[in-house]
Amino acid sequence: MNKFVVTNEYNGYRLDKFLSSVLTNFSRTHIAKIIDEGEVFVNDKEAKSSLKLKENDVISLTIPENKELEVNKEDIPLDIVYEDKDILIINKPQGMVVHPSNGHNEHTLVNAILYHCKDLSGINGVNRPGIVHRIDKDTSGLICVAKNDNAHLKLAEQLKDHTMARTYTALVKGIIPENSGEINLPIGRDPNNRQKMGVTRTNSKEAITYFKVLKRYKEHTLVECHLKTGRTHQIRVHLSYIGYPVEGDPLYAGRKYDSLYKKGQLLVATSLTLIHPSTNEEMTFNIDLPDYFVDVLHQLEE
Repeated sequence: MNKFVVTNEYNGYRLDKFLSSVLTNFSRTHIAKIIDEGEVFVNDKEAKSSLKLKENDVISLTIPENKELEVNKEDIPLDIVYEDKDILIINKPQGMVVHPSNGHNEHTLVNAILYHCKDLSGINGVNRPGIVHRIDKDTSGLICVAKNDNAHLKLAEQLKDHTMARTYTALVKGIIPENSGEINLPIGRDPNNRQKMGVTRTNSKEAITYFKVLKRYKEHTLVECHLKTGRTHQIRVHLSYIGYPVEGDPLYAGRKYDSLYKKGQLLVATSLTLIHPSTNEEMTFNIDLPDYFVDVLHQLEE
C-alpha cells in the first residue's frame, strides 16, 4: 500500500493529475486504470479520477503487480526500419491492429513484437507492451516501440511536449486551394457513434494539424500533414471536417462515397523524428509510400 499526503501546492488538483505528478514511472493511462479498478482511496473512501483534492487529504493506493500478458507470441514478419537496445522503429502494414482488444486478440503488432523482442516496456499495461503511440488499423507507416521503461518514459514525454515529430502523407478528395494551413479544432468522441471522433466543444481536447499541399490532381489533393497534438483519428477528422476527406475512409467520408481504393484510408505515417532516450541524439526515420498508394497516384496521373 502506497500513501501520500496532499501538500498545499497540490490543493485543488484533480486526483489523476496529482498521481501523474508523483508517480512519474507510470503513464496517465496506467494511473487511470488503477483508479477505475477501485485501487485508490482518498481519506479511506474509494475515489474517482475527477475528485478535487484538498490540502492534508490522505491518498492510499495499491499498485497491482503486472500480470503475464495473455496474448500469444506470433511469428509475424516485421518491417523493421531501425532497432537497438532501447527502441524499435517499425513500418506497420495497412490492416494490422496495433494492440489486442476485444475482437482483435491475434495477428496484432503486439503479437508480432512479443515474438521478436525478449524485453519490452510494461508501462502501458499488459496489452500494450512497449507501445508509445499508435496508428489506426488501416493507416500504415512508422511506429515507435520502447524496449524498456526508461526509454518509454522519455519517449512519452516527447509526445507530450511535441518534441517527437510525426508526419503523414494523405490523398484527399477535392482540390485544396491553399498551399498550406493550420487546422485548430478540438476533437472529442462523437455522441451518436462511439466508433467515431468529431470536432466538438463538448468533452473534447485541443487538436492541431498542419498541412502542406504536395500535388493537385483533377479531383484529389496529395497533402503532407504534421501533428502538433495526437488525438484519435485526428487527421481523418480534421480533413473531413474542412471538406476534404481522406480517400478510402468510409468512416469519415461516408459509406456512399465512391472511393478509388477499397481497403482502407490512403494515409501513411511517412516520417518520424525523435530524441534517442539514451544518446540524446535527434533521429529521423523516413519511408517511401507503399505500392498500393503509389498505384492509386499512377491512376490519377493517367
